Amino acid sequence: MIKHFLSLEWKQYFRSSYWQKNILLNILLVFLALYFVAMFLLMGVAMYPLLKKFFPEQDPFIVFNGFLFYWILGDLFVRFFFQKLPVMSVKPLLTLPIKRKTVVNFVLGKCALSFFNFLPLFAIVPFGIMLISEGYETSTILIWMLLIVIVTLINNFLNFIIESLSSETELSFLPIILLVGGLYGLNYFGVISFTDLVANAVQGVVANPVMILIPIAVLIALYLYNFKILKGKLFLDSSLKAKTEEASTTNLEWTKKFGDIAPFMQLDLKLITRNKRAKSSLWMLGLGLLYGLFFYPQKIYLEMEFMFVFIGIFVTGIFLINFGQFIPAWDSSYYKLLMSQNIKYEKYLKSKFTLMIMSVIIMFVLSIPYVYFGWKILIAHFAAAIYNIGVNSHVIMLGGSYNRKKIDLDKRAAFNYQGTGAVQWLIGIPLMIVPMIIFGVINYFINFETGVAVIILLGLAGIMFHQKIMKFITQKYLDSKYKMIDAFSQDN
Repeated sequence: MIKHFLSLEWKQYFRSSYWQKNILLNILLVFLALYFVAMFLLMGVAMYPLLKKFFPEQDPFIVFNGFLFYWILGDLFVRFFFQKLPVMSVKPLLTLPIKRKTVVNFVLGKCALSFFNFLPLFAIVPFGIMLISEGYETSTILIWMLLIVIVTLINNFLNFIIESLSSETELSFLPIILLVGGLYGLNYFGVISFTDLVANAVQGVVANPVMILIPIAVLIALYLYNFKILKGKLFLDSSLKAKTEEASTTNLEWTKKFGDIAPFMQLDLKLITRNKRAKSSLWMLGLGLLYGLFFYPQKIYLEMEFMFVFIGIFVTGIFLINFGQFIPAWDSSYYKLLMSQNIKYEKYLKSKFTLMIMSVIIMFVLSIPYVYFGWKILIAHFAAAIYNIGVNSHVIMLGGSYNRKKIDLDKRAAFNYQGTGAVQWLIGIPLMIVPMIIFGVINYFINFETGVAVIILLGLAGIMFHQKIMKFITQKYLDSKYKMIDAFSQDN
């Protein structure tokens, strides 16, 4: 039966329209995988000499075990946002005489073969070989490597449990943030030294190999719990149960002040507040506003003035970037109906442009307290806001005319990469990198004030020629109108 499942998976992957439409993306993913493999191999080979250099009086093996806590947290955090439970098209199988436990075991076994589970081996194996060559007992290192593999698999199945719990909440990323942030905070402030606990636990298992049965028992327990969750959801009618929610209304009378674009603004605001995927644009506002706190409290970043504009663009333009990059894909589910109405495309685009500009102004006002770290930061944020209004808003609107990816608004609220194509990856260059380079070069060769002035002038130029730019962008959307209708009408 497993052989048949593997055959079906192979045919499903290479015969699907996804594979045929995204060959370039798949090639890019292969190169990324090879890059990370190379980096982990390099890290594994260089780990021993680096630890000897930076900790000359300590045992490199013990020092490395002291960092395992941070590796476990980082691995779990990355898995949550990038590793998804591999699924099969199981509904056709449920009508066949195939045991549900066989299907579930195959799905769980498939996730154990994830790239995320193999990647650490490219660092652990070379490091282990280096330790053995330096005189460590082979049996000790082999037990240690086996333990790392078991911990990796524990993270693998723990991640899916966290995902199943978070899927029940609007803030789907909140459980992982609380877990990882809480553990890191307790360790950082010395409440509980998890670094010592993990290091001592690893040393204990290595010293007494029988104790490896404990992590094995934990792994089995997590596997069985995942098995129970998946088997409980594996019913033909499980996706047919309708959810009942209390209806809510929002007073949007204030939008009438914007004249003939008010109906479109109301549709956009309702879309943002009522749908899981679009609602992530609101939750990201908080992350964007606090983004500067990752840098400015550290003296080393305060000396990197070229970063001020980059951070300012992200802080003031978080909604513009997060919402704008998926225009008009937000309306993909009813785009055909929308385009069949007697509406002006110019008004449709203007409403979205207005929402983005309003968000930039609001975010700049809310970010004014960053002046605490220096007046240069406030000035840089002001320049970044002007640049977002005059330049980035038009860039992201123009990028939308090349958008052909459909979005399911009912999917999870945050860190959902459906609808993301080459446009979303490439558009980050003019949005973030170009202004930082312009400002950085001028700031380096001339001075800070001139760099800020140039960024502001670029933004003002975009504002001055707004009407002509929007006319050009609108024509691009009209030229792509039927291609978008065709793309959004297809099942992705």
